Parts: sequence; C-alpha cells; structure tokens
Amino acid sequence: MPLTVDAAARTDVGLVRQRNEDTVYAGRHLFAVADGLGGHVAGDIASATAVDALKPYDRQSDPANLPTALGRAVHAANEALRRKVDADPDLEGMGTTLVALLWSDRSAVVANVGDSRVYVLRRGASRLVQLTEDHTYGNLVADAADVPHLPARISRFLDGRADGRSPDLTARTLQPGDRFLLCSDGLSGVVGREQLRDILSESERPAEAVDRLVAAATDHGGPDNISVIVIDVRDGQEPA
Repeated sequence: MPLTVDAAARTDVGLVRQRNEDTVYAGRHLFAVADGLGGHVAGDIASATAVDALKPYDRQSDPANLPTALGRAVHAANEALRRKVDADPDLEGMGTTLVALLWSDRSAVVANVGDSRVYVLRRGASRLVQLTEDHTYGNLVADAADVPHLPARISRFLDGRADGRSPDLTARTLQPGDRFLLCSDGLSGVVGREQLRDILSESERPAEAVDRLVAAATDHGGPDNISVIVIDVRDGQEPA
C-alpha cells in the first residue's frame, strides 16, 4: 500500500523578538524551516527568499533521485540569496539556516545547513532521534536541547556565497507511524528532548503537536522565533 503524509506547520514570533525572521513551508512532498540569522541584515528576507526558491522542487521525484533533487533545491536557495544581494547591496550580510525534507514513495531525504533541526519518532520507539547535526562551534555539549541557552555560533549557513554552503543530506526509509519534527532553534534551544518526545508521542494529530510544542517554547520564555512542522507518515492512497 502506498504511503501518504499528514502535516501541520506554525511559526510564532515568541515573547522577546519584535519581528519573526523564520519562514516555514509545508507542501505536498517538500517541507522546510528557514531561520533568518538574528542580528544580521534582513534575516526575514533571507529566510523567505530561501524558502521561495525551494518551492518549485515540491513535486513527485524518483526515490533514487531524492538526494540530487534536494541538493539542487538548496543550491537554488543559496543562488536566490546571491541574486537578491546583487540586486540590492544593502542586503549584503543577510543569511539563514535551513532544514528541509523531501519525500517520495517510501523514501525521504533531509537537508541541513545551520542549527535548525529534524527529528523522527518511530512508532513503538522510546527514543526521539535527531537526524541533523548542528553546524555550530562554541558549544561543546552533545545535546544542547537538554541544556538550553548555551552560547553557540553558527558555522555554516546560506548567504549567497559558494564556499561552505553545501547541505548535509541524510536518507531515510519511511514507515507508517513515523512522526517527523522540523524546527528552528527557537524550539530545540529551549525545550529539552524528553519534553519534545513526550509531546510528539502524546499528541494525536500533527496540528495538536504543533500547538503544544509552540506553547512549550513560550512557557520556557519564548526568547526566539519559534517554527515547527510535524509530519505523520501513514498508510493510504495519496490525495490527488
């Protein structure tokens, strides 16, 4: 039987920031969270530009070609930032992190540049698995989500330059009951992994999980913008 997905997405400014520099996208085959770099020029423009460039890749792909397709999508996002800066030099210095998931049939590929994260909770499993590795330095703690507010500096992000902007790509075989979480560090930086797992395992639907996760980040002070996508993998015919 073919697989289908059910997803919910939300982005929230949080309790401290004056503007939301995150952008989320939940499509049919493609899902993405981009976190514009706080303190940089036009982080909100950077995240929106990157996500807009990804949208043409939200389509059915040969499962064997998913890594190539998503790698090209991230390259397109970085090129879109370069063109934006070329057209308006005042935007020089803007940048964004990016995590994205592209799926087809029973396969998925995750792309990561920066410190936004992708997790998966498999049905019947007790452990929430982080599929991405943070591109940071200045933080020596293995699981920063369990020790919030530690200083870290992003070592890789998208800003239109060519060097060092390539994504990490992680392939995953999908199973019914898989629940994926894509989020900015406005969630993972303040809510510990055990609480993330509990909310994901206890929530019946993705929309419920998203609302509870945003509320949890807010309860922890909401110091940053909070962006969350929850994706459920299910048995069933894909909608036309």
